Amino acid sequence: MHAITFQDIESLKHDIVDDPVIVADTDVIVAVDTAGICGSDLHPYLGRERGLDRGTIMGHEFVGRVVEVGSSVRAFARGDRGVSPFTTSCGACAFCGIGLTSRCVRGQLFGWVEDGRGLHGAQADLVRVPLADTTLVAVPAALGDDALALLAGDVLSTALFAAELANVTAGDTVAIVGCGPVGLLAIRAALARDARAVFALDAVASRLAIAERFGATPVAIDDRDAIGFVRERTDGRGVDRVIEAVGSPAATRSAADVLRIGGTLAAVGVHTEPHLALSPGEIYDRNLTYAAGRCPARRMLPTALELAQRDAPLLAELISHRLPLSDGVDAYRRLAARAEGWAKVVLTTAAMD
Repeated sequence: MHAITFQDIESLKHDIVDDPVIVADTDVIVAVDTAGICGSDLHPYLGRERGLDRGTIMGHEFVGRVVEVGSSVRAFARGDRGVSPFTTSCGACAFCGIGLTSRCVRGQLFGWVEDGRGLHGAQADLVRVPLADTTLVAVPAALGDDALALLAGDVLSTALFAAELANVTAGDTVAIVGCGPVGLLAIRAALARDARAVFALDAVASRLAIAERFGATPVAIDDRDAIGFVRERTDGRGVDRVIEAVGSPAATRSAADVLRIGGTLAAVGVHTEPHLALSPGEIYDRNLTYAAGRCPARRMLPTALELAQRDAPLLAELISHRLPLSDGVDAYRRLAARAEGWAKVVLTTAAMD
């Protein structure tokens, strides 16, 4: 089959690899219709995260049809359409029991193979899904666009989790730092929890334009008065909640600067720096709450699919490019370069033929 494989830092290949096979009786094989390129896929690509084996199939966002079924699978049959979170989960361990499916004791991250152990990703014609009954979620028939279901499986689930992590409640003022797909969807997630006002901070004009259509007040973060602008519109105090959706020291600093005393900062961007740009002393002195972590996407997925159906026209705006899998390597280059006009990229595979 065809797949996008990791070769080295900033080196991928549109490759021919072996088809996946059933390994355990709880597996299914999914023919991938649509796969996404996520911002976190860029971390190993750019060398921010290391350890990925050469030849690892990239990607952890996908929607497709079940084509092979392990003997113990009960929830899915051949031909069923499913969307997956980015990690597998058993549904039975202590962490799954408290809703933290992303930390399942048997969980694996799609697209991460290190020292020969791990799970290949979904930027391919086929993908093996372990623990299928408690990992895959059926796609509602009413959601006809696979790309929107794909958004629900990762970035929309993460946005909903970000609003939960920030403890957004009715009447709150909220700032979103970073208007990539997760940040833009966090606007919708905050408004769904009845936030009074949402400010969207980013440096890219096209992203800020979308943020405004999504219901936020756009703020150019490179403007010298950006922080002052937000504070002025929150009675000089700063916002009640901040969602940081970038994963960089600069984003952390901006998030802290717009946050009021006693506020909550929720970080869902993947951080790879060794030290937090916010000191323990500052957190203490300002009575801040700092919350972070990997989204339990499997738990959030049913709600995300409902929101995807309700907000389908808006979600479709996030998808800047729909490309064949063969164009995936070039798409990584464009996304890594932050090329103007490139936002969410979805790849269609041979399964669509």
